[in-house]
Amino acid sequence: MRQKFYWQDKPEGCNEAVWRYEANPILKMNHSPKIARLFNSATLVTDDKIVGIFRGDMPDCTPALFYGESKDGINWDIDDSGIKIFEKDGTPFIYEYAYDPRLTKIDDDYYIIFCADVVGPSLYIVRTKDFKYYEKLANGFLPYNRNGVLFPRKFDDKYLFLSRPSDTGHTPCGDIYISESRDLEYWGNHKLLMTAPYKKSYWQRLKIGAGPIPIETDDCWILIYHGVNSTCNGLVYSMGVALLDKDDPSKVLARGRRYLMTPETDYECMGFVPNVVFPCSALCDDEGHITIYYGSADTTLSIAFTTVNELKKFARENND
Repeated sequence: MRQKFYWQDKPEGCNEAVWRYEANPILKMNHSPKIARLFNSATLVTDDKIVGIFRGDMPDCTPALFYGESKDGINWDIDDSGIKIFEKDGTPFIYEYAYDPRLTKIDDDYYIIFCADVVGPSLYIVRTKDFKYYEKLANGFLPYNRNGVLFPRKFDDKYLFLSRPSDTGHTPCGDIYISESRDLEYWGNHKLLMTAPYKKSYWQRLKIGAGPIPIETDDCWILIYHGVNSTCNGLVYSMGVALLDKDDPSKVLARGRRYLMTPETDYECMGFVPNVVFPCSALCDDEGHITIYYGSADTTLSIAFTTVNELKKFARENND
């Protein structure tokens, strides 16, 4: 399927594996009276449109989740009433805030993975069929855990999930783990997948976290992720890529020692949290075109472009 989403050819003279949209950011501040900032959001192509689950920080700075639709992936109609989530018994799921969603589809169900604070930040999985009623599954993870990503298909009748266990703050526990489950509620066989720091790769020396839903290709899975460096002027979030085994994603085939993208533009370097490039979703078509959605400086939502071949080449050539 050729892309139903916006994508730009690589600019002449560009030597990078990823290139930014020339009209970034696509969602700016004060989108509506109820939403002050939209960033770190997830998108997915359906049969007739592109849907999104957005992190929106309200005017009191509380983060919440919002649903939106688009025909091209750039111009969005976002419902600013917010998503209401229910427990299995129909009672409301009560939480202080929710943020940094990911979105995937398995069979006929859509799954939203996000972090919320109930008794400390932890990961939650919500299921929906129509983006109208949202049912929270049983709590599968203990606090503290962030950056949850669900693979878009099963492996030997098991779901696979990436996460980043942490502590209560900016943590020295900054590694990505992979877990498995038969029912999306009881998770086990946790394995360390990728660590920070990595091979004197300073852009990802403090912590790392899975980004978009992994992209399946003919010979591997592409994992786009973020890495964090601690500098004398604060934290810097950059984007990287790794390749995972197609049949057993707990095996890392290649991992780029260089970053794919780091904060360089004004909208990435200046904002509520300066120097942040935070990927949360990536749309990919059958011809290998990829559009990456990323939060810029915790203030706006931006996109960048690449291809399956570009990312594979980058990961393998920088796997030293």
